[in-house]
Amino acid sequence: MSLPWKHAIVVGASSGIGEALARRLAKDGCRVAMVARRKDSLDRLADELNSAAGSTIAFTAAHDVANRGEVPFLFQELAKELGGLDAIFYAAGVMPTVAVDEYNTEKDAMMMEVNTIGAMAWLNQAAVRFERTKRGTIVGISSIAGDRGRRGSPAYGTSKAALNAFLESLRNRLARFGVKVVTIKPGFIDTEMTQGLPGLFWLISADRAAELIIAAARAGRNVAYIPGRWRIVGMVVRAIPSFLFRRLSI
Repeated sequence: MSLPWKHAIVVGASSGIGEALARRLAKDGCRVAMVARRKDSLDRLADELNSAAGSTIAFTAAHDVANRGEVPFLFQELAKELGGLDAIFYAAGVMPTVAVDEYNTEKDAMMMEVNTIGAMAWLNQAAVRFERTKRGTIVGISSIAGDRGRRGSPAYGTSKAALNAFLESLRNRLARFGVKVVTIKPGFIDTEMTQGLPGLFWLISADRAAELIIAAARAGRNVAYIPGRWRIVGMVVRAIPSFLFRRLSI
């Protein structure tokens, strides 16, 4: 099925879900601007995608999402380079290892900066543009971890819960303009972030995750668990009373 978008920005495109999204978008004929810190990785990916397409369809921008002051100018430049903008995917995220007895404000601040505030900076720019043009799709990659306050990584879950609320607010603001805002809540995805983590199950590849994310975005879903069976897990986790949930090592 052909994509409903011809021009897209992927933030966090140098690896994992973001890279897989960029690959799939380009393969299906979408001009894609890829944003991430690792310039070498972006350039290699762009060379590969452009070579496969036989034309320049992939563009790159080295950017640390913590430098949110760069975003307004960079967003406009990328939209010009693409020749338009129909969709934006925010896939940047960090999850440093946090011990169960560790309370590290520097790590917490980094997670909030990258996972939440960086998303706000980029998606606010998209919201302004799409409200004006009365079309467009905004996709935020959150996590099932944002559904509840787990003991394992308090700030990671908080950053994703905040992202969920932000995306819902954007959805409620922009729906009357015909703009779609999609919240993606993946379970366990085989990426650098999950390497070495214990207790993983229902693990899927980043490419499979990207396929499901694009399908959910194309359908204009409000919230999509990736893959869908995680919705049941989310329902069960949210239903557990607090006095029981705090006893669980999840």
